[in-house]
Amino acid sequence: MGVRSQTLRSKALGGLALLAGAIIVFSAPALHAQPAAATGSLLDQLVGPETEPDIDMAALRQQAAQRIKSRADLAPLKRPPIAPELLKLPQYDFDVVFDPDSALVRPQSYGTIGRIADVLSDPKLRPYVYLVVAHTDANGKRDANLALSQKRADSIRDVLVGSFKIAAKRLQAIGLGEEQLQDSAHPASAVNLGAQIVAIGTVPQAPATDAPPAPKAPAAAAKKKTKH
Repeated sequence: MGVRSQTLRSKALGGLALLAGAIIVFSAPALHAQPAAATGSLLDQLVGPETEPDIDMAALRQQAAQRIKSRADLAPLKRPPIAPELLKLPQYDFDVVFDPDSALVRPQSYGTIGRIADVLSDPKLRPYVYLVVAHTDANGKRDANLALSQKRADSIRDVLVGSFKIAAKRLQAIGLGEEQLQDSAHPASAVNLGAQIVAIGTVPQAPATDAPPAPKAPAAAAKKKTKH
């Protein structure tokens, strides 16, 4: 290779190096700024409601099971939400990847759940209780979908508590199966597999302990017997 060719090649490589350096310098701030802004927005989004809703989880589960058993609202397109009150509360929609027909959370979803845990750990949100809601699409049997969604909601909650140390008393979980489709116009769509974290109230305060009993008065000294 001639001297001129080597010189041209060196200049070309030098130019590429400078260009790569410029890309790194200008891209890095943007990569860090976006998550910070998103976290701040999510923090405000999950501040608890001013008025605590009256949600009976056991009754809601029973209602969903009974609706399926009675074969009511068979057509997914016409099926009303089974818990419309949840739609009015502060919440965040997110996606979690599970093994097919399983409640095992895949590793690629831990980043999403961890981000939620970071927000829930903020002092601004610590006074609140949250509900993990899981859904399915309308493929398969309704009763099986309801059971699977409950297991998946429990799994997400377990990850938040076990892996990210969110206090168990701040988290509840419920699966609604296909009884509250996220896209009722497309019941079989994968968008219906999403989950939510919903602010449902404040952490119950421990009852005040009774004041300790007052110390007993010292026993009166025994009277000495006097001799007559």
